[in-house]
Amino acid sequence: MDGLCPLFTRTRLNSVGAVRGAKRPWQYRCAGPEQSSSSGDEALRDRRARILSRGLPKQKPIEGVKQVVVVASGKGGVGKSTTAVNIALALAANDSAKEVGLLDADIYGPSIPKMMNLKGNPELTPKNLMRPLKNYGIACMSMGFLIEETAPVVWRGLMVMSAVEKLLRQVDWGQLDYLVIDMPPGTGDVQLSVSQNIPIAGAVIVSTPQDVALLDAHKGAEMFRKVHVPVLGLVQNMSVFQCPKCKHETHIFGTDGVKDLAKTLGLDILGDVPLHINIRETCDSGQPVVISQPQSDAAKAYHKIAMEILRRLPVPPA
Repeated sequence: MDGLCPLFTRTRLNSVGAVRGAKRPWQYRCAGPEQSSSSGDEALRDRRARILSRGLPKQKPIEGVKQVVVVASGKGGVGKSTTAVNIALALAANDSAKEVGLLDADIYGPSIPKMMNLKGNPELTPKNLMRPLKNYGIACMSMGFLIEETAPVVWRGLMVMSAVEKLLRQVDWGQLDYLVIDMPPGTGDVQLSVSQNIPIAGAVIVSTPQDVALLDAHKGAEMFRKVHVPVLGLVQNMSVFQCPKCKHETHIFGTDGVKDLAKTLGLDILGDVPLHINIRETCDSGQPVVISQPQSDAAKAYHKIAMEILRRLPVPPA
């Protein structure tokens, strides 16, 4: 039991149980249908009702972090994590004196470890806080560092919300100018938990131009407004594909759908990112395009987005 990851307590270990044969002390087996009843769902509904009835709780800043920027999407598969990674790298490249962190809040499907070419387990400080793993000058924390790469996280909402809170509060970020949070898709428990627990300087909504994605992006923007998080603007991802041979441009997912949504919401477009194989290949190899191909059109698009974000952020605390 010594050295147990602070993400979980001894009580959690005793009540849920470690996976049989697990090599890591933080691998757990979630109660299956034969072990649980509807009490978990009822508890989650009760907690949500209590939260809504008492209004938004008092937010507490993350120690050492000046400003938090969340990157979100209403739907999965629109390139949100790729955008979050490259935004974080672009923010750091814009000013070498600034310290940038990246938090992967997608508990069920963490992508940051692979995209940032990071493996291993966080070390613990004397205060029992986790130390982020670091690459390309970016301090990173993810659920992916705490479980096996192919292990699914089969948890109910309360456990997910508890894990997110631990990732927010039990990490030694040091001193950061910006913490970029890669949110999971949708408008569920994680979004609510993050928005209510910490002050957020602004949210960036990522979407492709297709109608199905735009519907959910609209919901995502409205959700942040309801919890009083400023929406800095929208990113139109996979906006156009250019044939590498003939240079003909094809709008595979539609034309300017995100720009039209921005007008409807009264928001700005922070930038357009093309559909380019280099963006996918570089993230898959753990060398994001902003780092590996800084002079490419794709990298320049992310740098533009980062600059637009900086222009819209409030003046950070001294």
